[in-house]
Amino acid sequence: MTDNRPIAFFDSGVGGLTVFAKVKKLLPSENYLYFGDTKNMPYGEKTEKQLIEFADRIFKFFEKQNAKAVVMACNTTSAITYEKLKDNYNFKIYPIIQTVCSTLAGLDGVKSLGVIATPATINSHAYSKGIAKYNKDMKVYELAAPNWVRIVEEHRIHQPQSIEQIKEILEVMKENNPDKIVLACTHYPYLLDVLKKFLPEDKYIDPAIFFAQSIKNDLKKNNLLGKEPTYERFYVSSDPENFKIASELFYKLDILPELV
Repeated sequence: MTDNRPIAFFDSGVGGLTVFAKVKKLLPSENYLYFGDTKNMPYGEKTEKQLIEFADRIFKFFEKQNAKAVVMACNTTSAITYEKLKDNYNFKIYPIIQTVCSTLAGLDGVKSLGVIATPATINSHAYSKGIAKYNKDMKVYELAAPNWVRIVEEHRIHQPQSIEQIKEILEVMKENNPDKIVLACTHYPYLLDVLKKFLPEDKYIDPAIFFAQSIKNDLKKNNLLGKEPTYERFYVSSDPENFKIASELFYKLDILPELV
């Protein structure tokens, strides 16, 4: 059995492309939709009420596009909105945090994890609570990095001020001496060239790797895999030109995304 309806992704901007690219590599025979809510970026500074409103609007848009599954490629909305909205739509929903916590909790040789994320994700304690469900002995150190999303979206990664802001956060995290550090916002892997200046690259975990594999496994189990890839469509809520430029680190768009 196959299902050629599209898999949809959303995030506040280009960050979710880190997940999108990994899923597409694992599942090349699918049709895809991607929505970057650039008008409301960054999500990490928004209220719960605002985030629920944004996510609901995007889910309803994807319903009209006949999506078979929606990937919440955004840690902030996974933390704040998933439990409140998950049963309201006619497609499967994959939230990044709830999906990867079981894997993170069982990492070999890892007794402590640092989690760097947006303020909203950190304030929700979604990672520490999620990991504790599977491993009560793992220590989790959570730290907000409020400026990192803007650094990526405004493509300021290698500017001296940005490097200093990244270093300041890492210096605080290093005081806890975690075995690994989870880049718990889909924008943060874009910063790896700078992050690895201060700690070895293998110290960092991009949870999108685990997330993509889990999505593939679940779609296969539920007979939802496609076999006729004919399109991928990108949408934004503002500034298509900036989205296209910022996206090139992880996924090259052939045309401007559609403004909706």
